[in-house]
Order: sequence, then structure tokens, then C-alpha cells
Amino acid sequence: MKNRKDFRQLRIKIFLRTIGTLAAAVAAIYIISSVLLRGHFADGMVALFQTAFGIKYDAALQLYERIFRSHMDAMILFSILLIFAVLFSFYLRWLTRYFEAVSDGMDILLEDAPGEISLPPEMVAIERKMNLAKHMMVLQKSDMLMAEQRKNDLIMYLAHDLKTPLASTISYLNLLRDEKHISEELREKYLAISLAKSERLEDLINEFLEIARYSLSNITLQYAEINLTRLLEQLVYEFQPILDRKNLNCRLVAADDILLKCDADKMQRVFDNLLRNAVLYSYHGTEITIETERCKDSLALRFSNHGGTIPKERLERIFEQFYRMDTERCSGGTGLGLAIARKIVALHKGTITAESENELTVFTVTIPIL
Repeated sequence: MKNRKDFRQLRIKIFLRTIGTLAAAVAAIYIISSVLLRGHFADGMVALFQTAFGIKYDAALQLYERIFRSHMDAMILFSILLIFAVLFSFYLRWLTRYFEAVSDGMDILLEDAPGEISLPPEMVAIERKMNLAKHMMVLQKSDMLMAEQRKNDLIMYLAHDLKTPLASTISYLNLLRDEKHISEELREKYLAISLAKSERLEDLINEFLEIARYSLSNITLQYAEINLTRLLEQLVYEFQPILDRKNLNCRLVAADDILLKCDADKMQRVFDNLLRNAVLYSYHGTEITIETERCKDSLALRFSNHGGTIPKERLERIFEQFYRMDTERCSGGTGLGLAIARKIVALHKGTITAESENELTVFTVTIPIL
């Protein structure tokens, strides 16, 4: 509505300027016609001829009639055309300044020149939109630069993460090859380490392939009704060996037989990432809690763990695709699981949020109930 009002004012001004130009042309034509047709003009021209050519009044009057009186219609028509041409050129110059202003604004927009775009007051709506477009382009450029930087950081981390287990595997394999008289116990130890490093390398590669697949593919969901309680119980059971290594306890607080319509495989990946994240960053000997809460039209799942508090400035970015926390907090992982989780939850028309304070971190997944 505001834009319509601004454009209405511009139309009114152009209309009034047009009417004013036409009125000025009519007035000028009337004045010139009156001057040409009045006797004062004839007397003045006769007197001018007498003075200029040194002739008598009768001869000057005949000259006037021959030059002007017989061509009066042509002179009036010529005067009308001349007046219209002059006034119309001024009118066009006034009107085209709007297009020139828009063209200058587009140049500023395309050249990414600093400063705000300024247009005539009548074009405030266009000025507002062009400045909005300029600001959006600046933000998009900034986002692109940040995404490029994060991508470069990701490549650097990838190279480092892949190089570490690969270098260890190569070293132990070289030892096995070069040491001819190695004990069987030491051989088994080296083989076990090499196998563990190789499995770690495989996990890293799968992780990066997974984030690429979720980022670049058009994912379609395969909805099915699942028993969410059984799925969470199975998840906790599968994580029990990992929980035992850190002396962690995982407590599931959920009603019996919660039914949820979703893509079971993809949602299981979300819960797996969140629980793995909780295990990785929990203090030894603490408790991880998984709670479910049924709302009116949605279901909320909360994954809570006791560990280092995540700063607020980082808490807002941990779901970004290429964002990675510091090496201390990211040791042992690529930092891409949360990006995958957010992508899956968004496909289900849900949300995932994180809170962290007083060494308690809570990830909340809210999924609409279909």
C-alpha cells in the first residue's frame, strides 16, 4: 500500500507537469497570436522598415503587408510549432531525468559502488527497493565469501583428518613389512592398530560423502508410521558399549509406544548424530537424558548432556554446513553431523535448536505430527 501511494504521487506530479506544460504552450500561443494580429505590431514593423531602409510610410506599409500580412497564417503556425518544440524539449528533459536517475542507480547497483542510491523524492519507492536490493547483494556476497572460506577450512580439516589415520596405518604397515623377526603378540598389536586407523579413515570418508549427498541431492522422504519408543530404545542399546567406555548412563524418558509418521531411516540418522554428539562431549561419569514430549500438533525430543558450555556466538552457528568448532571440542569428529541433522529435520517440516548454559547442553528436535 505504501508503494502504491508513492507511485500515485509520482503519477500526479507527472500529470500536473503535463497539464502545466500544455497550459504554458496555449498561453504562449495566445500571446504571440495576439501580438501578431494587433495593430501595434504592424505599426512597430512599419516604423522599423522606415528607419532601416529610409523609405516612406506607404512603401513601408506595403513591404509589411507583402512580408507579414500575406504570410500571417504561416507565421502563426510556425510560432505554434516553435513554442511546442521548445516547451516539449523542456518537458522531456524534466521527464527523462527520472530515467537518468534510475540508470545512475542501476550503475551504482551493478558496480557495487559504496553509499546509498539516491533518487528524486517522487521516486522514493523505487529508491527504497533499489537500496534493499543493494543491501541484499552485499549480504549475499558476504555470505558467499564466508561459505567459500568455510569450504576452504573444511578441505583443510578434511586433509588433516584423513592424513592422520592414514599416516599411522602406513607407519605400522611399514613396521610389519620391515621387521622380519617381530613377535606374534606385537604383530597382532600393530595389525589391530592399523585396522582401527583404517576403520577411522573409512568413517571419515563416509561422513564427508554423507554431507555431500544431503547437500547436493534432491532428497525425497519415504514416510511410514514407526514406533518411536522402540526406535529410541534400540538406539540406546546400540550405543551401550560406547557409553560404557566413558562410564556414561543414558536415561530414556518416553511414553510407551509413541507412534510417529516420518522417514524412519533418516530420522534415525538424526537421533544417532545427536546421541553421538552428546557422548563425545559429555563429562566422564555423567548422565545423558533423552526425553519426549507430546504437544498439540507436534512432538518434541530433547537430548541433554553434561559437558563444556558452548558459547552463544558459536551456539548459533553449529548447524551451519561447513562450520567447525575449535579442535578441542571437535577432536574425534568432523563436525558435520549437526548439519546433516538439521537438513533432515527441515525436510520433515520440523526444527532443531540448541541451548547450552551451566555445563548443560540441550538439543531439541520438534517434528509436526501428521
